[in-house]
Amino acid sequence: MRLLLSVLLFFGMSLELLAQSDTTSKQLQDVVIYANKFPTLSKNIVQRVVALTDKVLLEQQANTADILTASGQVFVQKSQAGGGSPVVRGFEASRVLIIVDGVRMNSAIFRAGHLQNIITVDNMILDRVEIIYGPSSTLYGSDALGGVVHLFTKQPQLYISNLASKKAPWKTGGNLVYRYGNGQNEQRQHIDVNIANNKWAYLTSFTNSSFGDMRQGNKRLAAYPDFGKRLFYVARENNTDVVKDNSASVNIQKLSGYNQTDFLQKLLYKPNENTAHLLNVQMSNSSNINRYDCLTETSNGLPVYSDWYYGPQARNMIGYKLTKSQLDGYFQTLTANINYQHLEESRITRRFKSNNKDYRFEEVDLFGFNMDLLHQGKTSELNIGVESYYNNVGSTAYRNNIGTNVRSAITTRYSDGPTNMSNHALYAQHTQFLTENWVLNSGLRLNNVQLNAHFKDTALMHFPFTDANQNNTAITGNLGMAYNGADGLRVSFGASSGFRAPNVDDLTKVFDTRTGYVVVPNKNLKPEYTYNAELNVSKTTSNYSVGASLFYTWFKNALVVDIFKWNNASTIIYQGVKSDVFATQNKAKAIVYGFNVNGRLRIMDNTDITGTYTYTKGTYNNGVKEMPLDHIPPSYGRLGLKHDLNKFSAEIFTVFNGWKRIEDYNLNGEDNEIYATKDGMPAWQIWNINTSYQPTKKINFSFQIENIADLNYRYFASGISAVGRNYILSCRVSF
Repeated sequence: MRLLLSVLLFFGMSLELLAQSDTTSKQLQDVVIYANKFPTLSKNIVQRVVALTDKVLLEQQANTADILTASGQVFVQKSQAGGGSPVVRGFEASRVLIIVDGVRMNSAIFRAGHLQNIITVDNMILDRVEIIYGPSSTLYGSDALGGVVHLFTKQPQLYISNLASKKAPWKTGGNLVYRYGNGQNEQRQHIDVNIANNKWAYLTSFTNSSFGDMRQGNKRLAAYPDFGKRLFYVARENNTDVVKDNSASVNIQKLSGYNQTDFLQKLLYKPNENTAHLLNVQMSNSSNINRYDCLTETSNGLPVYSDWYYGPQARNMIGYKLTKSQLDGYFQTLTANINYQHLEESRITRRFKSNNKDYRFEEVDLFGFNMDLLHQGKTSELNIGVESYYNNVGSTAYRNNIGTNVRSAITTRYSDGPTNMSNHALYAQHTQFLTENWVLNSGLRLNNVQLNAHFKDTALMHFPFTDANQNNTAITGNLGMAYNGADGLRVSFGASSGFRAPNVDDLTKVFDTRTGYVVVPNKNLKPEYTYNAELNVSKTTSNYSVGASLFYTWFKNALVVDIFKWNNASTIIYQGVKSDVFATQNKAKAIVYGFNVNGRLRIMDNTDITGTYTYTKGTYNNGVKEMPLDHIPPSYGRLGLKHDLNKFSAEIFTVFNGWKRIEDYNLNGEDNEIYATKDGMPAWQIWNINTSYQPTKKINFSFQIENIADLNYRYFASGISAVGRNYILSCRVSF
């Protein structure tokens, strides 16, 4: 590991952007990115932005979360195989904004713990992923405390004919993909079809994914010979829960498999060069997905749960986008996006040997609108915009006795009365070209977030209130300057602020993350704020890039889960279990700081070494003592050697994590120390190889080996071990 870090620190890389598909000597600052909502040269952005465009990286992963892990640019937590929760600069879940095609995915019930929503975006139809590091509330609003993960799906392609006729004929093209991985019996089938002439284009995509039980690595550390072993699982036989012995197959993580289908339909109409209408329909639906971590819990030598699974997770979206360019007047470009999403989640639990099966259902109707105008002058650019989102949340629950089939009432996860949340904003982002080498970025945003929650049934939990209402207004901004030297030297310094209003999950939820631990509502919450300063220095030439990024974030009114009293009691009976009471609360202050180094070195024609390394530290003070902030990942990174030929490419790379010692865990938060060793989460390093062979323009074969050494390892805060040695074969046929 020391050698690996030495190589990373020596080579480094320009921190502003690692365009992983770029194996040429093209200057980094010429790359076009979309961090400012309109296409922008990366040299004009002060914040660190990473663009993932490598088609092998995007398409040859089990799901979208795994793209971020394999890139080494983002840490990802997993509670089950069908999951993945990105962590950006020590911020996770509802503190990281996820966007797909310009539409916010963060809803009013995005939780502060760990999420799996990102996997509802099909990675096989992705065109690029952009990661914006640091508070990004000026352009993107509430939730962008740690940064933004923006997912761009492929666009319909018009067919421009060489014929003299104004009306081009129709042309059809597309791709068929099959992917198999033995590590979790992964089988994925994908088809996308593009039908177009010179004005109309239709893009249809469908992916069917099936994943069996994941096999974890067999090579364990000598200090923890039994870590992660699946010694038992629970089955239902003759109407009785039975503990099944799994000692003969301890590396097979029983009950971790799931299925998912994804559909995308885009319709593009471009009547002229300056106008485009785009209809975007996306649908994702999963099977039941077991909470693998909960199904491994034991108490007094017996399983805690017989059932704990997420019901089918649905994300349905329809959006319309208008783009106008070459407008008369001060603003030359306009984009407007109106969209609607319907989201469904559910949690089904039953304790071991109990007949009481609890069902909790959530539905969210999410309406969104945003409009942006762009002025491009000779020495400056100005983007102004408006944004509005409205969430309507429904939360229901019941208990069913599987022996008698009698239903009874239980507490809902969220407020069971009419509940809604709205976000409204007006913002402006300005870029001033001071000289040939200097660029000034500045921006300002006015945010207003309103929440109204009502509790109808307050008897079960003895609620001391029936309503929880919030109306929060905040101003956020950013200011920064960049120097772009002709010799490839780049220096930028920026300050920015982030804002996040408490949502329905923060304010109203009732849940138990583990036995004897219950979180209750706290309506007296205030918004969270981050204030960030960062320094970026890089040097880019045709043969190498070297750079470093340093950031420091002040976290004000940080929401953390801590000990609480409910009706003046520190313990209550919840789900029949005496449980300690906790609640989300604003703590006095927290800090998060760290650095990143990235590097690229061309060692011969078509052969590059690339690497990235990230370190993050976070603490908070509750007014009594200083403690570790939860969600802070261990150090992590990636180092790879890639060679490209005309028809063949190959890369060998390593992904690694450092130690997360138990003393650095937040024991009251979401760090999940119960799924780690007694000393914390051990450091690990795996090696992988990717190869791709394209004998013709229409056929491509890919072969990968993941975790070559079959190491047993687990991501920090995760409750499932990662896949062991995994052979992956993929075939693409284009037509």
